[in-house]
Amino acid sequence: MKLFSALSLGIFIMMSSFTGQAQKDFEVTPNPYYWQQHVDYTMAIDMDVKTYKYSGTQKLVYTNNSPDDLNKVFYHLYPNAFQPDSEMDARLKSIADPDGRMVNNLGTKAEPNYESRISKLGPDEIGYIKVTSLLQNGQPVTHETQGTILMVTLNTPIQPGEKTTFDMVFEAQVPLQIRRAGRNSKEGVALSMAQWYPKLAEYDDEGWHADPYIAREFYGVWGDFDVKITIDKDYIIGGTGYLQNPNEIGHGYETEKVKKQKGKTLTWHFKAPKVHDFTWAADPDYIHDTLKMENGPTLHFLYKSTMPAENLENWKKLQPITEQLMNYFSTHIGAYPYDQYSVIHGGDGGMEYGMSTLIVGEGSLDGLIGVTAHELAHSWFQFVLATNESKHSWMDEGFTSYIQDRALDAISGTNSDNPFSGSYRSYIALAKSNREQPQTTHSDRYNYNRAYSISAYSKGTLFLSQLGYIIGEDNLNKTLKRYYKEWAFKHPKPMDVIRVAEKVSGLELDWYLMDWTQTTNTIDYAVKAVNSEGDITTVSLERIGLMPMPLDVEVTFTDGTKAQYNIPLRMMRGAKPVANTTTVLTNWAWTHPNYSFKIDKPKSAITSITIDPRGYMADVNRDNNVMTLN
Repeated sequence: MKLFSALSLGIFIMMSSFTGQAQKDFEVTPNPYYWQQHVDYTMAIDMDVKTYKYSGTQKLVYTNNSPDDLNKVFYHLYPNAFQPDSEMDARLKSIADPDGRMVNNLGTKAEPNYESRISKLGPDEIGYIKVTSLLQNGQPVTHETQGTILMVTLNTPIQPGEKTTFDMVFEAQVPLQIRRAGRNSKEGVALSMAQWYPKLAEYDDEGWHADPYIAREFYGVWGDFDVKITIDKDYIIGGTGYLQNPNEIGHGYETEKVKKQKGKTLTWHFKAPKVHDFTWAADPDYIHDTLKMENGPTLHFLYKSTMPAENLENWKKLQPITEQLMNYFSTHIGAYPYDQYSVIHGGDGGMEYGMSTLIVGEGSLDGLIGVTAHELAHSWFQFVLATNESKHSWMDEGFTSYIQDRALDAISGTNSDNPFSGSYRSYIALAKSNREQPQTTHSDRYNYNRAYSISAYSKGTLFLSQLGYIIGEDNLNKTLKRYYKEWAFKHPKPMDVIRVAEKVSGLELDWYLMDWTQTTNTIDYAVKAVNSEGDITTVSLERIGLMPMPLDVEVTFTDGTKAQYNIPLRMMRGAKPVANTTTVLTNWAWTHPNYSFKIDKPKSAITSITIDPRGYMADVNRDNNVMTLN
């Protein structure tokens, strides 16, 4: 393509080596027994853009930092999910509300009749990875493909502290675009190459996580990637990693070496340090723009030139807003640790990857901004704080949604008192639906996709917004920064974030983690009665729901003045910081369903009593939170 100038491509590829902040020392995790595995990938593939088949080699150096002998290893072969009768296909057929992007509705909206798109894929449309050779330290090993998992029986166990090298040869085919990855997306992107290579499964203190690819999510081993992609010379590539060979690529970069090149392909060479995934996309019609931030990374935007003019203009408008978002997240969580970030037209919605995202490109500007904000925020909550998404999706999707809502509210100038109100509505609707399952449910094993989505995104958002209500907003802000500092480039679990919050606030918070994430207990508090004896008024409150919470209570008087009260939960063993104008009352033990306090004014002087006036407590029945008197 002639769309790229030498200058634009040169800017794109100027970072030929890793010089960013990812290697800076972060505060040591307070657990001296913490360990995590490490893997280094060296891969080379040849992509045939006519058949969508590719062949590859992979050298994988695996370091066993665990205290265990490993006699097996497992790889993910994600493309195998896109075959008729795969586990993903079977799940689409059995779940009541399948992902609309992955099915055809042969019925009506009122009476749907879903047909899995995977079930209709032909032999030249399916996805697959076939391992043709696998060696451990030069010797063949026994391996068996089971759906999307390759099980490898080792000749020699990997001892604690030992490294081993696996050499693999594989063949693969890119499926039609069904979900996240694939070829020829709905908007015409040629190649969205996510989950495209044999990826070693994670082993941690809970053992192997060789989860089949059914719908969602991902969990990977930290390491360094060295990847060479040979592809038709008309294609432009963007994704994870820093390009190492700009002078060999061409596309307007008219060096003598390029002019003398023969053949129809070019090899793009990328290196990506300290990541746990590698993704790329390619298309012959990509426009490429860059924006070098003053105190941040270079932002890259790759999008199809064939979109309508309005959509092309939206991609231009998106660029300075992405810079604002990058600054917001770096300020409020911690510095983005790499030298570049790419927003790439591809995929089927929006999905985060290492140093990049794939997003659809033809929606409204607001939609483009919203999805970019969310996927960019994932660079912190998942691609630096690498939780096990399959087990703790709310730590990934929920925390991302929380900071996304805050960022968009601030950047837009809305400055809402509660930018998370939509998440509260969604969660409360789920809690009342009898379809909620605990957040400890594995991401693939929710009965309803919608229940998963609300639990992960909305209820996950509320975990943080309510935590601010419990420990105070300043303490929550400090918690987020300390959590990032202590757990960057590691695999934090739920207790890790709650322990950081405890250390910051000085409060006991395990009760909150347990009730909110491990049960479906709901919050429901009510103003039960208001009675006077002379000039003293007694306010009686009631806990109706099973989940206990501390309470903020506001009393409005007939003269227009207001009084603020805070009632700590006894098992917090303390109270959040409050303003001098707020009265901290005696704590409330969760075993007692009723509580009362006194006001030195007659009932006739009181207009109303309100529990949680800001609406930051996820009370499932707010109608009984207010009692109006006069």
